[in-house]
Amino acid sequence: MPHSQTFDILLVEDDPGDAGLTKAALAQARILCKLHHVSDGVEAMAFLRRQGIHADAPTPHLVLLDLNMPRMSGREVLAAMRGDEALHKIPVVVLTTSDVEADIETSYELGANSFITKPVDIDQFIDSIKAVGDYWFSIVRLPQ
Repeated sequence: MPHSQTFDILLVEDDPGDAGLTKAALAQARILCKLHHVSDGVEAMAFLRRQGIHADAPTPHLVLLDLNMPRMSGREVLAAMRGDEALHKIPVVVLTTSDVEADIETSYELGANSFITKPVDIDQFIDSIKAVGDYWFSIVRLPQ
C-alpha cells in the first residue's frame, strides 16, 4: 500500500486515558490514519459487522485490541473475528498492559498477529506505536 494512503485503525480500548495516549502516539509518530475508537468488545463487533450506529463503518486495515474489557473481552473479540469469514483476515495487534505468559499464548492461539505489552514510559509507548505503524503500513503488504 502506498505511503500516501490514509489507513483505518480500530482501537478497542475501555480506558479513556490509554485511548487518548494511543491517539496522541499515532499523531506524534505521523502515521497517516483515521482512528476509530470503541470502548468494549460488543461495540467492536458491531463496528466490524457494520451494525446499528456503525452501519457506515469502514473495514479497518488494523485492529489494536485490549484484552481486559467489560461486556466482551479482547479474547472473545479475537475468537469471534477469526471465526467470521468476513473478518478473519483483518490484522489484530493485542495492545495490553498484561505481560502474563498465559495471555500471550492464548492471544496467539486465538489468531493474534502480534502481542505488545504497553510500555509504562510515554516515550517508549510512542516508539512502540510508531513501530507498529511502520511495520503494518510501510513494510507489510496487506490485502486490498
